[in-house]
Amino acid sequence: MSNIPIIISGPTAVGKTAVALHLAKKLNYSIISVDSRQIYKGLNVGTAAPLGTWKGGKYLVEGVPYHLVDFLPINEVFDVSRFISMAREIANKENNKVIFTGGSGMYFQNYFCGMDNLPKADLILRARLAREADMHGREALHKRLQEVDPQSAKEIPYQNIHRLIRALEIYELTGKPASELKSGKLKQEITKDKAHFFYLDMPKGQLLERIIKRTYIIFEPMVKEAKNALNLGFKEFSPGLKSLGYPQIISCLKGEISKEQAKEQITILTRQYAKRQRTWFGRYQEKQTINCDGKAEKDIAKEILNLI
Repeated sequence: MSNIPIIISGPTAVGKTAVALHLAKKLNYSIISVDSRQIYKGLNVGTAAPLGTWKGGKYLVEGVPYHLVDFLPINEVFDVSRFISMAREIANKENNKVIFTGGSGMYFQNYFCGMDNLPKADLILRARLAREADMHGREALHKRLQEVDPQSAKEIPYQNIHRLIRALEIYELTGKPASELKSGKLKQEITKDKAHFFYLDMPKGQLLERIIKRTYIIFEPMVKEAKNALNLGFKEFSPGLKSLGYPQIISCLKGEISKEQAKEQITILTRQYAKRQRTWFGRYQEKQTINCDGKAEKDIAKEILNLI
């Protein structure tokens, strides 16, 4: 088998991490997390980062080197250009014997198909926009985006605060809509010469059950993570604490909503996120879709191995 990277993608809660670990052990590969949230230290439960330990400068999960998780302070910004730089360095060192797994579609796209020459992150501007979202609501920012970049506003739901802030940031830095500056690379395929591309999926009802179950299991540990972060002096508008679920947890801690309301909101937001992921990965024609319904993760890994 030639050293072509492997992609294990799919909606949140479908079981990507477990499948990737089984496959990595079989092939003696490393794993690169393609997740814009699992990078943050101290937020492992809420971001569904795999449980591992640091040893010799490497994060090991069941003995498998697992890169780009649990390393960045909560108050730091991480963007796609930084991901590409770090992931490329890892893949080169590993001679492409790596499995890319996660659900951040834009990271996959830009890594394998190239990225547009957009302005770098402006941390001060991002912090200001984040504060405005906290003060006036995400809908207010989305309305502003509709005025200056209607195409981006059409593609970005108001709940996706990270993409929303990025689109407004691009406009404020360049005076041009992000949709105008993008080159259309999203239409490019992740072809078979770039990666063995697998997409895990299951019936919507089954996935929703997994999302609900996971939300209830991780809720109290997420509360603990949020409390720890705030006690360490991180602000609620820190990039890490803008990850899905933490704003609802913080609202609960502040007495603005009940625990049950927080759980319900997190479940709804996670379901909506999974829907957006399905839409994103649905654009790729050369991926191989694996139906995970009723299958154990180790059997899914064997199925992928046979296809490779």
